[in-house]
Amino acid sequence: MNQKRILLLSFLSLFLSFSPSLFAQKSLSSIDQSLRYSLYSRLGLKILPVKLSPTRYKLQMVVEKIEEKPVFETFSFSYSILSSYEEEISSDRVNLLTAMDLIADTDRHWLFEKTVEIPESQATAIALLTVLDTRQQDEYVYHIDLKSSFVFDQPDFGYYYSNEIPFDQNYLTKEEALLFKTGTKPSIYTFFYPTKFDVPFPPMETRPTEIPKEIEVVNQGDFLSNVPKKLEDEGYYFFQTDTSSQAGLLLKTVHESFPKVKDWDEMVQMVTYISTRKEHETLLQAPDKKRALDEYWINLTRNPEIAKDLIRNYFRMVEFANILFTDFKEGWKTDRGMVYIVMGPPQEVNFYQDREVWSYVGMDDNSKIRFTFARVKTLLTPHFYTLNRSRAYQPVWFKNISQWRSGRMAF
Repeated sequence: MNQKRILLLSFLSLFLSFSPSLFAQKSLSSIDQSLRYSLYSRLGLKILPVKLSPTRYKLQMVVEKIEEKPVFETFSFSYSILSSYEEEISSDRVNLLTAMDLIADTDRHWLFEKTVEIPESQATAIALLTVLDTRQQDEYVYHIDLKSSFVFDQPDFGYYYSNEIPFDQNYLTKEEALLFKTGTKPSIYTFFYPTKFDVPFPPMETRPTEIPKEIEVVNQGDFLSNVPKKLEDEGYYFFQTDTSSQAGLLLKTVHESFPKVKDWDEMVQMVTYISTRKEHETLLQAPDKKRALDEYWINLTRNPEIAKDLIRNYFRMVEFANILFTDFKEGWKTDRGMVYIVMGPPQEVNFYQDREVWSYVGMDDNSKIRFTFARVKTLLTPHFYTLNRSRAYQPVWFKNISQWRSGRMAF
């Protein structure tokens, strides 16, 4: 017991020594969240809210252990509730989370839960989770709007792995099950969308995206909560406890190989970002996709070893895009996924209530290339973003594609 107390006191002292510099003069919009999309992150953060009443929200704060066997005491954990993206994160807004606040500590996750009160009259409320790696001073950040003009409402139920850790992925492999829990109503209604989406236009294509006039939806009825629910089909599901409400949960179901590529046909689809139109049409029409792809990669690089590295690096980016950006589309088909694959992880990421901005170093250290993703309000998800396209992206886009095609692009 004394040893635990000494460790806790040491941890608190360490946190307090960092907290003035960590939060001084910072707002949510000024925080660089690029670690969220890094290929080398040690942690993955998620906040999964459950609405308990018109004013009360349960914050399920899940920290995924990406690093092998991380030590809890090497990190400092805290959360805040903010009223805007520009509000200064002052010390009185910061709530420390310690080992005594842990709800669960598994091989894969740390879980914290806190219940917060948000006045009905408050139009905007943002939950912010921050984890500081005290070894490198890396700051991991995740936020979610509990209330805002981009959120219809929060679901009044939770959804969990078999070990009852909140489900923190953007997708579920079809034929697997989740546990849904609600304390308000016994049943949850299910709507299934088997829709498949096209690949997005490149950043310099300014014509409007074609939107399907009709989207097929299958009402699958209701099922009892607190009992594991298997999701059998590949597509996306929308769950609600009240079909007259605008609150619900979107969940994408995927093939068994996801987030990796499934087969040669899917691989052909995915290389569209670095292919010419003629090359891609040839691949689509080829009767033997494997042979056609082998010829495609060799023709690009003229070197089998470079071709192997190119394939490995390119599909590594596809895998990360699927993990990070899947919504009702596979991550690689989203605007953010497309930019992530071609340009690599952004050097800076800033969130505002109505947009997300990625910055890359330009021709020199004093210039930056920025991609702005506008936030779009939809019933299905509060995290849907579309790229503000511009012809000005053409030079840098073609430059990066040329590097990919030569086998020199590696992240």
